[in-house]
Amino acid sequence: MQTETESLPPLSLEQVAHSTDPLTISNCAGAIANHDTEHELPTYAHASEQRQQEQEQAQRGNAPAPPSPVVAPRARPATTGAQGTANALAVELEAHRYLETTKAKKWLNLFVKSRAGTTTSLPVFYESEVIAGRVELDLDKAEGYKAVTAKIQGGTTFVGQEEEIFLKEEQVLWTPSATETKLRGKHSWPFSFSLPADVSVKDGELGKKGTFRLPPSFSERASPAYINYKIIVTIRRGFLKVNQTLETNFAFIPSIVPELPSVLRRLAYSDGSLLIGPEGDPQGWSVLPPVQIKGTLFNAKDVEVTCTLALATPLCYAVGSPIPLVITFTGEDPHALDVLAEPRAIRLLLRRSIATGLEATDDNSARRTNNHFYKISGMAYFWPSWEATAAPNKRVLQGELELPRDLKPSFKFPNFTIRVRTSALAAFEA
Repeated sequence: MQTETESLPPLSLEQVAHSTDPLTISNCAGAIANHDTEHELPTYAHASEQRQQEQEQAQRGNAPAPPSPVVAPRARPATTGAQGTANALAVELEAHRYLETTKAKKWLNLFVKSRAGTTTSLPVFYESEVIAGRVELDLDKAEGYKAVTAKIQGGTTFVGQEEEIFLKEEQVLWTPSATETKLRGKHSWPFSFSLPADVSVKDGELGKKGTFRLPPSFSERASPAYINYKIIVTIRRGFLKVNQTLETNFAFIPSIVPELPSVLRRLAYSDGSLLIGPEGDPQGWSVLPPVQIKGTLFNAKDVEVTCTLALATPLCYAVGSPIPLVITFTGEDPHALDVLAEPRAIRLLLRRSIATGLEATDDNSARRTNNHFYKISGMAYFWPSWEATAAPNKRVLQGELELPRDLKPSFKFPNFTIRVRTSALAAFEA
């Protein structure tokens, strides 16, 4: 079936939310993590695997074949709920970075406790956490330093340009005094920094300052920009002498907790039952305005089908979790409906965009190839809805769009913004 796509508006999440806000992607352990309900979203992959196992058991004579031909995933308990995630994050390991003398003696040492998986991994900190550690010196002879400082720093680096600093906090650990003019032997100084939830940064062509949430660390191969956070220890040596610096990057992850799903969906997660669609649970779904699909069926008959997409609310999802979907087709020609409602024919994609430049935070700015960079990050899967009733002019499918675990969180920040949206539904392989 050939379809006319030029007249179809892109089905982006702005239309779903009836606002200009794109889909929010977070690093939460689950879409309903940190709430009283500790269950994750249902997964199509899990249902398909379970269905295959049941069929294999039936072939071996261990169990009768399931009577229903519909593969509809049920909500299932999470293997690691919010409490398990919190317990895992509570374990802190100490990273050690150092400078050595020519004789391989560690004379300047930096120790930092974080939620990293190993002591050699990059230190990891979450929003509003405290960065705590210590600096140790071990000197064989007296040194007349001017100061010893510790600093945390965050900055954005664009390819071919100098780093733009948006976060900088410094503490003086030691300066000469009347009783201690030089340093010799072993010394240790603790330091502590509280990560702010937001920062004040200049935005746009006019350079007006605005308040923005602290962006996550970002580094990808061939990316036009990077966001780096560092802990820097500096030994100041004084006039005409080179300072000694010891630094380590660290990863920063914002904490975004979505609102609770609807009551009916929470019950489904709790009971492991099938999800109820928009008609039975209107509070649990955000429905796009319908769009018209026009085409020629079998190169002989002009047909028109109305397509409506619904996404589960709230429109904030954790990486590694699925987005529940419901897609409805209505029309006068049942053959056209059957063709378009074939699950393998629907291509609904998740598209991530990176915006750079002075208009990066403007949702309505012009999209040019030199300031917007796109990447397809996922594709939805569909199956016939268990709620679908026999109707000649209507077809209903449920689906999921799995968010990859390595998908970077969405954020809005001056000169560098990441948005995640659903792509146009004009791609039908029929």
